[in-house]
Amino acid sequence: MLYGVRPNLQLDLVRRGYKVLVATPYGPEWYPYLMRRLGERPANLLFFVKSALRG
Repeated sequence: MLYGVRPNLQLDLVRRGYKVLVATPYGPEWYPYLMRRLGERPANLLFFVKSALRG
């Protein structure tokens, strides 16, 4: 699962005994990745802005 996406579900799955991999994009290709994700689902833009403002 992607970092920051449905963290409560991630924790719930771990409590149930599932292994959960949390992926965090990094490196020189992070910006194109972010733009592609935002283009795929515009609701991600709101999520991104909220996360950036919390930081």
